[in-house]
Amino acid sequence: MAKLQPARGTHDLMPADMRRHRAVGDAARRVAGLYGFDEVATPIFEFSDVFRRTLGDTSDIVTKEMYTFVDKGGEEITLRPENTAGVVRAVLSGGLLQQGPLKYFYFGPMFRYERPQKGRQRQFHQIGIELIAVPEPLGDVEVIACGWAVLRALGCADKVALELNTLGDGESRAAYREALVSYLRGHLSALSADSQARLERNPLRILDSKDEGDRRVVADAPRFDEFLTPAAREFFARVRGGLDALGLPYRLNPRLVRGLDYYCHTAFEFTTEALGAQGTVMGGGRYDGLIAEMGGPASHGVGWAAGVERLAMLLAAEPPAPRPVAMVPMGEKAEAAALALADRLRGEGLRVELGYRGNLKRRLEVANRRNARAAVILGEDELARGAAAVKDLDTGEQSEVALDQLGARLAQLR
Repeated sequence: MAKLQPARGTHDLMPADMRRHRAVGDAARRVAGLYGFDEVATPIFEFSDVFRRTLGDTSDIVTKEMYTFVDKGGEEITLRPENTAGVVRAVLSGGLLQQGPLKYFYFGPMFRYERPQKGRQRQFHQIGIELIAVPEPLGDVEVIACGWAVLRALGCADKVALELNTLGDGESRAAYREALVSYLRGHLSALSADSQARLERNPLRILDSKDEGDRRVVADAPRFDEFLTPAAREFFARVRGGLDALGLPYRLNPRLVRGLDYYCHTAFEFTTEALGAQGTVMGGGRYDGLIAEMGGPASHGVGWAAGVERLAMLLAAEPPAPRPVAMVPMGEKAEAAALALADRLRGEGLRVELGYRGNLKRRLEVANRRNARAAVILGEDELARGAAAVKDLDTGEQSEVALDQLGARLAQLR
């Protein structure tokens, strides 16, 4: 039989990895809660049309990366490649839009078929927030500030930079698109094959192409800010003013774009040089046209998503494993008593692990390998006295403690 391996692009989260993931999720959940975002969870799979509508039929995600299949009922289903579409679908199918503003946080696995690399797997995890039914620029500021606060809570703030741009309103975008297409047509032969294919259907995507030839062409392309309407300029000025008021540093990046037409106004990314080529750790922006694109009424939305795997790689320190108390019963009668005693101590909030086999020396060796903080040694003599021997495994000191005082003594060691 061939050796069993995880499927390509998937990764087992063993305890050390899981502690990093939980550190990211717990910090993000706590900080998002302080900003008023409540946690939601949408299904891992949706009808495929949910993503085709929101990501565009011609996007790389839809054409190359989605995990799509027909289920036993004949429905076409897709494993979610991102979660904004699922959250908006939940809002619309639940009739929640009129209850806005809506503030949601999520944490969970996403799926994209792409070449696996460090920090990017085919099954990966994201945290994110969505602020729905808020048209004011203050909403953009708060969403960005919440992302910054999450990064700060993770100890990553000194490793990232905030890049900011505006995509303007619909009028601004239409004018810019026309000017950009006109410019790029004059340099068609210098563009890559992918960018030539995008020229008519999604020209803004060419601005963030990684192809060196495309980059040279784009360097002299018209700038978005030259085509902003007065209203769009005012919106962006208020976003920047809010960030300045918070003392949140940023740099303008006129090439930071979102290719689909439902994006508008603010676009932003938190980037880092600490992860090599995979520089973006959190990205987001305003998507006022998305809800209508999905069949709902005209409304507003802004949010961000961040890759948990990448954030976990940026953590300053390895989250420590919890240190248990080792319960070491010696003898059959003591084992029965140890079960009840361990259960009681767990009820008092202590992590207790039973020693299952071996003599005293062997069980203490196992306790040390588990990095236990203390060992509770329970034999028939101790039981007869209503006590247990407590050994501090850091200092080696040992003392006898009455069973009814055991929780208090172990709490001191914890």
